[in-house]
Amino acid sequence: MRYSALLMVVLAHVSFAEVDLVTVEKSIGKMRLLDGERLVQEYHVAFGANPKGHKQQEGDEKTPEGIYSLDYKKEDSAFYRAMHISYPNKQDRENAKKVGVSPGGFIMVHGQRNGLGWLAPITQQFNWTNGCIALKNKEMDEFMSLVKVGTPIQINW
Repeated sequence: MRYSALLMVVLAHVSFAEVDLVTVEKSIGKMRLLDGERLVQEYHVAFGANPKGHKQQEGDEKTPEGIYSLDYKKEDSAFYRAMHISYPNKQDRENAKKVGVSPGGFIMVHGQRNGLGWLAPITQQFNWTNGCIALKNKEMDEFMSLVKVGTPIQINW
């Protein structure tokens, strides 16, 4: 009885959360979902293979830094489920144009590669994406249920 009451309190806490900001700290591999100042959920995440610094161009395997928005959900992703990050913004495009490169794009928060979700306990110990932010599939389901399209995401080193 005591455990079921505790479970109901935890579920009620999460289910009534209104996530209004997603923060990512690349230096420690953490993503936090916030409702105002209140922490709703925290995840260990994986990044691009070269995570330090802001994404400058396509293929640099960096995850962008700055404030973006989560602008649409993608249910037919090659990586379980996904939510798109609004990179590149105007400044990113201008910076890439100045040096004659493509800024890249299609940066997502996503789950594991389809068919390989069972490897997540291993893959999540490494930075393995091409610049995206990866979660375990079960965590991606929770993320998608808690985070609405249009929510800002702040990504820092």
